[in-house]
Amino acid sequence: MKKVIISMAILLSFALSYGQNSPNSNLEAEVKKLLELNSQQKALIAKQSNELKTVSSSIEYLKKELKTIKTKQANDSISTNSRIDAIDSQFKINSKNTGDKFVQVDDSLSKKSLYGAIIVIVALLLIIVVYLELRRRQKADKTDVIDKLNNTKQSIEESLVKEFEKQTVQIENQINALNSKSISSSANSASEPDHSLALKVASEINLIERNISLMDAGTKGLKQLSRSVTKLKDNLAANGYEMPDLLGKPFHQGMKLIITTSIPDENLEKGSEVISKVLIPQVNYNDKMIQAAQIEVSIGI
Repeated sequence: MKKVIISMAILLSFALSYGQNSPNSNLEAEVKKLLELNSQQKALIAKQSNELKTVSSSIEYLKKELKTIKTKQANDSISTNSRIDAIDSQFKINSKNTGDKFVQVDDSLSKKSLYGAIIVIVALLLIIVVYLELRRRQKADKTDVIDKLNNTKQSIEESLVKEFEKQTVQIENQINALNSKSISSSANSASEPDHSLALKVASEINLIERNISLMDAGTKGLKQLSRSVTKLKDNLAANGYEMPDLLGKPFHQGMKLIITTSIPDENLEKGSEVISKVLIPQVNYNDKMIQAAQIEVSIGI
């Protein structure tokens, strides 16, 4: 500013000195020009001064704004750092809690697995104990049932033996009657003897023998019954009637027997044939067959 004023003063001095050597009209014109130029310079200076103030104000405003922004950024940075620290701390806490929970869950699972294994083992032991107890009871019950069946069978067989003993007495009476009849037939030798009673007696003896073969050897009274049957057969033979023993004997073609049934038996040798039941006995009179036997044959497979 001072430089502008000094410049104006120099110009004015120059104009005054120049005016002393020139005409008045030229001087006045020059002065006017200088005054106008001075006015323009003042206006320009004033304008520039105002613009400078405006710029200075803007710069100050910008400085304040920049300071505010920096302050805000600093505060935001502090806040952000605080939040990051808080988040990091919370993350660490959560990580620790999660790790603890995992450890707790792992311990819990381990304990549950251990408890589960113990429960399974105990359950298996209980099942085994119950199974063994049931097996024992079942075996005991089965033994009791078998014993009861055996006792029942033994009781039935003993009852049958008694009944057959009574029957042997009746058969013996029939054989005695047959003996008397044989004596009468001998007096009248021309007539053919009647074999009906003998055949009936033979069938009854065969029935008793068949039942004896099915009974247990230790049945009470069975031996006495067997002796009675043998005696009956001897008495029948004394009258000329013979009953060949066929039960359990091998069967072969050519035997004068009637086969009613053939049964496969895997316990026999393959192809072998055995008489397993005599339904109607063979009866010979004086070495001559008067009745053919009807039998059941078991065949080995």
